[in-house]
Amino acid sequence: MSITIDDLKEMGQRVYNKVHPILGKPSAAKKSTKGAGGDMTMYIDTLAENTIIEYLKESGFNLLLISEEVGEQFIGTREEAIKNKRVLIVDPIDGSNNSVRGIPYCSVSIAYAEGTHMRDIVKSVIVNLNTKDFYWAEKGMGAFMNDQKIHVSELGTSDKPFFEINISPHNIEKKLIFLNPIISKFHRIRILGSTALSLCLVASGNMEAFINLRKSNRLVDTAAGYLILKEAGGKFFSFEGTEVDLELAIDKRFAFIACNAQMEHFLKQNLTD
Repeated sequence: MSITIDDLKEMGQRVYNKVHPILGKPSAAKKSTKGAGGDMTMYIDTLAENTIIEYLKESGFNLLLISEEVGEQFIGTREEAIKNKRVLIVDPIDGSNNSVRGIPYCSVSIAYAEGTHMRDIVKSVIVNLNTKDFYWAEKGMGAFMNDQKIHVSELGTSDKPFFEINISPHNIEKKLIFLNPIISKFHRIRILGSTALSLCLVASGNMEAFINLRKSNRLVDTAAGYLILKEAGGKFFSFEGTEVDLELAIDKRFAFIACNAQMEHFLKQNLTD
């Protein structure tokens, strides 16, 4: 049984119902163990992930779940999941630190693939856990925010574009020198804290680019937003200037550039090797 876009939306709705009431509260931040993604697991992460797992089990799905906390876990019949190459890639709370500090920028990110690589992602849902906005896409059918179709902007370097950067403090001066050729061309720079939502902002034309310099960025952070961005007419590529099409696995980490079509040539010219 294949997962529908309505299944993904229902998972997102259930996570919203569970975690929205505790956003910014001390109970959300209670820590337990280190998750498979490498970060300390907080109560809010576990609550969101368990909500999705419960839905999958009660619905009788057979698939491989790739999620930040449990890592890789088969749900239902392992043989059926492998045979049909059904994979669900989840970040239960993308922007966990924002969520527990009461900063209103966090999401649940859910992507469904029928295959083994990012190109095989066919359905995605990202829910803003503060505003309850649903971003979603099905391969070949466009991208949406709630019921409204979205598309990347058409702004270029002369149009006061916005961009977000995700950068670690390690060797920050060297990284800023690397970015210098493009910084002067952008009107505003943002650092927001949820990769999934930031990809949605580029997809919906609110920003023109998202430059993620962190090589520790995980597949679970990016999988759902990757499809939504591409279905909205956006571009997603590596710092080598090549298409990103990694194997679906919990250990995949990578830097990337996401942008509208107008910015692609400029960013490849100035940032890629």
